[in-house]
Amino acid sequence: MMKFICSLVLLTTAALADTQADIEYAKVGDVSLKLDLHRPQGGNPPLIVYVHGGGWRGGSKKDVPIGKLLDQGYAIASVDYRLSTQAVFPAQVHDIKAAIRFLRANAGVFHINATKIGILGSSAGGHLAALVGVSNGSPELEGKVGEHLDQSSDVQVIVSFFGASNLETILSQSTPRGLEMRIPALKLLLGDTPEQKPELAKLASPVAHLDKKDPPLLLIHGDADPQMPPPQSQELAKAYEALGLPVTLIVMPGSKHGGKEFYDDERTAIVAKFLDKVLR
Repeated sequence: MMKFICSLVLLTTAALADTQADIEYAKVGDVSLKLDLHRPQGGNPPLIVYVHGGGWRGGSKKDVPIGKLLDQGYAIASVDYRLSTQAVFPAQVHDIKAAIRFLRANAGVFHINATKIGILGSSAGGHLAALVGVSNGSPELEGKVGEHLDQSSDVQVIVSFFGASNLETILSQSTPRGLEMRIPALKLLLGDTPEQKPELAKLASPVAHLDKKDPPLLLIHGDADPQMPPPQSQELAKAYEALGLPVTLIVMPGSKHGGKEFYDDERTAIVAKFLDKVLR
């Protein structure tokens, strides 16, 4: 049963959005998986699924730094998923794909256009967004979460803010500070280090799933990021280019891991223009 609360919220933007909060999109055992749907007022807007960061072990759907895209006429579904403290990979991807199927099945109920869907994520969420986007139809990553297995979990465009792309190389690219954070986080996500879980690390790496059918990709990464190695975005961009796929990599000089500059008016305009090419 769908349950939601209608309200008006302000999401780091000047535009008021109609918000339906705590919509249950699936259950796994006793765990209720929920999303918040933010819609610009009026119309039947195109849909973006937003995946929050937090090292795969933290964060919340309440954190929606891309709220300015509401001003550009996009609906945003901010999704919670099982964290690595609750379940090891690939549970996180199974959940996000279930949310996409749910939204497609109920597009008429929520007055959204879900024929084409964009997926965006930040940090760990950027990694998961990219992985969901390039693994369309992968049996191992599709999962069987939710009640709408007849629906497609495909997305048509991807935006990753400072996300991982290759868990087999990430530790060798990391700074000492990055290793302090990344090793414990990966142990929780995979059940051990990538060296000890090589097959799972590969399954969790977007670069390992690329083919010529993958959707357009926008990568945004700070060149001074001490937590997520900038070569992770460079590696995915090069792999996209090698297949002749549409990809844009924006490197932000001096920027670290997140910050307001990633979601300011200039970056929002770039992201909106990129999304418009596919979703409009």
